Amino acid sequence: MNSNTSTNSAIKLNEASLSRLPGNVRVPKYDRHQITNGIVHIGVGGFHKSHQALYLDNYFHQHPGSDWGICGVGLLDYDYDRRMRNALLSQDCLYTLVERSPECDRARIIGSIARYLFAPDNRQAVIEALADPKCRIVTLTITESGYYYIEGSGEFNVNHPTIQHDLQHPDQPIGTYGFLSAALEKRRQQGLAPFTVLSCDNIQGNGNMVRKMLTTFAQMRDPELGSWIAEQVAFPNCMVDRITPLTTPADIEMVAQQFGIDDAFPGVTEPFIQWVIEDTFCAGRPDWESVGVQMTKDVHPYEMMKIRLLNASHMLIGYLGSLAGYTYVYEVMADPLFEQAVAKLMDEVTPTLQPVPGIDLDDYKKTLIERFSNPKIRDQLPRLCLSGSAKIPKFVLGSLRDKLQLGGAIDYLSLTIAAWCHYLNGYDDQNRPIPIDDPLADILTEQARSGKTDPRPLLGIFEIFGDLGQSPRFVETVADKLRSLHEFGAKGTLARLS
Repeated sequence: MNSNTSTNSAIKLNEASLSRLPGNVRVPKYDRHQITNGIVHIGVGGFHKSHQALYLDNYFHQHPGSDWGICGVGLLDYDYDRRMRNALLSQDCLYTLVERSPECDRARIIGSIARYLFAPDNRQAVIEALADPKCRIVTLTITESGYYYIEGSGEFNVNHPTIQHDLQHPDQPIGTYGFLSAALEKRRQQGLAPFTVLSCDNIQGNGNMVRKMLTTFAQMRDPELGSWIAEQVAFPNCMVDRITPLTTPADIEMVAQQFGIDDAFPGVTEPFIQWVIEDTFCAGRPDWESVGVQMTKDVHPYEMMKIRLLNASHMLIGYLGSLAGYTYVYEVMADPLFEQAVAKLMDEVTPTLQPVPGIDLDDYKKTLIERFSNPKIRDQLPRLCLSGSAKIPKFVLGSLRDKLQLGGAIDYLSLTIAAWCHYLNGYDDQNRPIPIDDPLADILTEQARSGKTDPRPLLGIFEIFGDLGQSPRFVETVADKLRSLHEFGAKGTLARLS
């Protein structure tokens, strides 16, 4: 079947067409019109669609007529957010989610997003949705760089142009804190209770982080508002996990061919899913336990495990795999040298972890290797390499600091940093160009290139590395790995290490 035939014969996804979809596609069995939007989600992307929105879709099958529907919000005037807006609005906010395992593909239609707002079209509509008394939880997937946090100092980046704009134009915000503050100020003026702010990004202590940053922003806007937020708003920490690659034209075609659905922006994900949330909410919450979410008093051990094992491994796979000329995660993992390196990195990190209730770390690490190796999940390395300046500090440097204190090997952690440094030169081991996609690309590439085999110019960027650049052992180990990458390439370096 050629692509035109399959797409032309596929059924355009919307509410009216649900009853005509093939029998192998699971569709919402609840009445979406009986659901009210108690949750506003900022940053609707692939991960939100495969994770929180899926949990809530499961929830509505058990609890019809719920008041925990999702109003999705896109803040950024980027092509991605415009495509998401166009797809969701043309499909009654429905989309296909395909779970891909080596054995089979399963498709279902997710109906939990009941409304979608695109802030550049109407900023006031977003503020109104957040200020609406029905909104009781605001969830966020705004990526690591969306928190305006200076890594080296832990302070709020007040000089960022987005922050400055939102402080000067409080009624026409463009950033997350501007919208949240505008809505919370409305609620305060009207005597309404605030909503809970639940960050679902890969940041250790994500609730603590957003509390500090939002409160600081609000204090600058209005000290009384800042104090009210600090006293009244809940900011639970949570840990999220599900590998979700970016949607490609091939995924759109696969959904049309295999399932007969014409979906402008489907999602593709792996079978594994996990969500652990600290149970501190100021305005109620769904009975998430009923659909497998783990509610706990302390998320910290879970998030340390996930960030330091899964996300750090992604950094090693992304940068080292790109240097070796690979495109996909599963290709990297099919190379025994790389699989061994990922396992050794995890072994290096393990002594820095706390015991995790109900989790066997050896089993967890084996499961990670299996997940990374799933050939159906065509997770591309550039996605992992995106915004390294925001990810490396959060995913790798905490383990390095702890290992330097504890003693013990730091070879594979240092190799990850060296691989990033070498990657920032902009060429792989075959001398093919690599595009660097990072908000700090200019300074990063300049420091990496000026140092060549000396990592000190890069490690001296305090905003990223803090005082780690002063550690002789760390600097020497990274320098040793960087020299090896220059001389022997990624594969040669791994062969010498193994």
